[in-house]
Amino acid sequence: MATSKGERRVVLLCGDYMEDHEAMVPFQALQAYGVAVDAVCPGKKAGDVCRTCIQEPSPGHQTYSETRGHNFTVNATFDDIDFSKYDGLVIPGGRAPEYLAVNESVLELVRKFADAKKPIASICHGQLVLAAAGLVKGRKCTAFPSLRPVLVAAGAHWVEPETRLVCVVDGNMITGVTYKGHPKFIRLFVKALGGNITGADKRILFLCGDLMEDYEVIVPFQSLQALGCHVDAVCPKKKAGDTCITAVHDFEGDQTYSEKPGHTFFLTTNFEGLDSSSYDALVIPGGRAPKYLALDQTVIALVQQFMEARKPLASICQGQQVLAAADVLKGRKCTAYPAVKLNVVLSGATWLEPEPIHRCFTDGNLVTGAAWPGHPEFISQLMVLLGVQVTFL
Repeated sequence: MATSKGERRVVLLCGDYMEDHEAMVPFQALQAYGVAVDAVCPGKKAGDVCRTCIQEPSPGHQTYSETRGHNFTVNATFDDIDFSKYDGLVIPGGRAPEYLAVNESVLELVRKFADAKKPIASICHGQLVLAAAGLVKGRKCTAFPSLRPVLVAAGAHWVEPETRLVCVVDGNMITGVTYKGHPKFIRLFVKALGGNITGADKRILFLCGDLMEDYEVIVPFQSLQALGCHVDAVCPKKKAGDTCITAVHDFEGDQTYSEKPGHTFFLTTNFEGLDSSSYDALVIPGGRAPKYLALDQTVIALVQQFMEARKPLASICQGQQVLAAADVLKGRKCTAYPAVKLNVVLSGATWLEPEPIHRCFTDGNLVTGAAWPGHPEFISQLMVLLGVQVTFL
């Protein structure tokens, strides 16, 4: 039985070494919008882990580089999936599609979604699965450029991607080139699911820095862009077009998180001369960046301006180190990554235990979260403060 009116449920088709952003961004963005997402992998059950990869352009080389990403936990069991209970399918890219495309149980599931004309959104190398399932013949389709020969051979009407942002819609099939195009890719999928977005005429500022947590900047950044919000990213002493390196913080059984190199994140506007009054909200990602951002008086002044104006301010993980340094937490209820509890308590806030770790809290204009597993709550609570809504007909 399909989901009832107003509810949507989708499948995210995962595998080891799928691209990190191409799995997590749609997974958490859709949940933030109220869509239930079951992430599955053939041969794995709920609670098992898929390793992800970070694929990035490699200047001076003929193809992209690849490094290890986060560990992605699937939340459902592949063998238990009944496609009739779902409204759509998402296929991330990366290297996982290479072996998913030769798995007959995967192809059978994908064909069922296609035969029922339910929305299928596939990005980057995910289109290998569509080709193997026989779904691209006679259809307009794009993908990562290296897939052109196999898609043409499979009978697709290839659409050359002029940029990595390109997405193509043909009937119930949405195809994208890379994670750079997530905002359009996700917005098109939401529309295909019958979603309607309102109140998204908002301008949101992200306070960035080197070694901020990879997920904690890209997931809310692209999730808000996908809604149609104007989103800018700034970093002190940097300008539009400059980059920040990010860090992959993961929970791997040690007493604290591990750290690996993340994606490169591009800033969109200059920090110098920034006018905070032109923005409706401020977001502070976590990671290691807040440790030094908290020492910058221009950063402190910026945070205080948003708080004094009572504009929505959302901070996650170690981002609360900046709030504490700005002396804006006194008398407020607040959570954070547990190792930041001392900063929060000494700043005069009432500590809210993040149990479980995905818990997020709203106190007035302030949204705080403990870590990236809480993004769906974190983003949805910020959406409430902004007056942004996604409804399904």
